[in-house]
Amino acid sequence: MEGGAEGEVAGVRPTSSETLTSATDLDSQSTGPESTADPGEDGRAKSEFPVNRTEILRALEVVERDSLAISESFASLFASLRMALSEITSNSVDHMHCFSDAAGRLQESVLDAATKGNRYINSCLRLNEEMKGIDNLAMQLKILRRNVDALDSAVNRLLRIP
Repeated sequence: MEGGAEGEVAGVRPTSSETLTSATDLDSQSTGPESTADPGEDGRAKSEFPVNRTEILRALEVVERDSLAISESFASLFASLRMALSEITSNSVDHMHCFSDAAGRLQESVLDAATKGNRYINSCLRLNEEMKGIDNLAMQLKILRRNVDALDSAVNRLLRIP
């Protein structure tokens, strides 16, 4: 069984130098107790170490697969986050363009309203200036009305005399 375990070691591709170092450390640790084992347990001790080595190698394979799955999951997550960030940035740019357009139109409307407001104020000021002379004109009209009434009364009296 020990030869099969070494074949598995040759078939496993370590993803980093740490994996290779840990597998080598485990091999040296598993052969260490073999020299201190009892002669009566020698047969049992030799059969346990290859099992432990294969279990360790299988555990390392599982860890490597899980690490690969986790790294792929992280890569997928970061790609998704990158795409979401890109979409949000694009939406923000679109919103800024819309805001800029709306602000430009609002500015044009405000300038137009201010121009019309200034024209209205100027018209009111001119009308106010023209109305200042109206009191004088109203007084003249009252005097003229009295004179016309007096003339009418005089004409009526002259016509009734006969």
